Amino acid sequence: MNTELVLLYHSIGAVINEHKAWGNKFIENLSKDIRREFPASKGYSVRNLKYMAKFAQTYPDREFVQQVVAQIPWGHNLVLLDKVSNPEERHWYLAACQKNGWSRAVLVHQIESGLYQRQVLADKVSNFEKRLPSPQSELAVQTMKDPYIFDFIPFKEDMVERDIERALVRDVTKLLLELGTGFAFLGNQYHLNVGGEDFYIDLLFYNLNLRCYVVIELKTGEFKPEYAGQLNFYLSAVDGILKKEQDNPSIGLLLCKSKNDLVAEYSLKDMSKPIGVSAYQITSDLPEELGKQLPSVEDIQKRITAADLQAEGSKV
Repeated sequence: MNTELVLLYHSIGAVINEHKAWGNKFIENLSKDIRREFPASKGYSVRNLKYMAKFAQTYPDREFVQQVVAQIPWGHNLVLLDKVSNPEERHWYLAACQKNGWSRAVLVHQIESGLYQRQVLADKVSNFEKRLPSPQSELAVQTMKDPYIFDFIPFKEDMVERDIERALVRDVTKLLLELGTGFAFLGNQYHLNVGGEDFYIDLLFYNLNLRCYVVIELKTGEFKPEYAGQLNFYLSAVDGILKKEQDNPSIGLLLCKSKNDLVAEYSLKDMSKPIGVSAYQITSDLPEELGKQLPSVEDIQKRITAADLQAEGSKV
């Protein structure tokens, strides 16, 4: 039903574009005529008819519309028309919507969080291509983001790794959404016993698309080379203890508050296990200019005090 509706809207939009020379009132009159002739029909407001015209102009290839664009709901297409101007980026979101079955709200969130820039355009730091066979290496690189956005975590100035980890686990649904499709959560502080000694992995997942375990380690500061060595050890332990014959080699993801790309690249160069390094953000900082326009807590308190004094003075 959705495909037929989207194709109908595309046809109407093409007709509108052909008659633009008829004047500015053409769409308004068309809307009135349709609603008068078909009073039970919805979706033919002036606003929606203008969207149809924009839709047909954006996608002149009807075959592409039928095969790709019409596979997602009309409301999703309106989001893409409004929020994404770059054709390549828009086509990527179209394919992602179709593949992942995103709701309209999820699509808006992914666009506003810059998923395309973080997942497709980002200069990712990993040794996946050297340590994983094809096509797993390509898929692993595509799965990575930089940075990861954990804006659902309430920020605290003195947060440590365990605070972030607990917050991620408390809202594991949003964590899985940010990680991407195919991730299954297996546990946090996942216990491994190696040679009689106890070790604990921050976060352990299994990725159904990659068909492998994914070990995630969180660091609140800047990337340090020794972090890669620790993660390399955890991956060896997971491969030795948990990995089955049908599983692909386990992958590590080191998430730091910040990183020097060159230092990270050198650190991963001779690591035996596949590891990626990405930054993460808990909250987005306010732009400097916007910050200057907002009152501080102190300013607000002063204004409240002044207002109270003025009110008391008026009573005297």
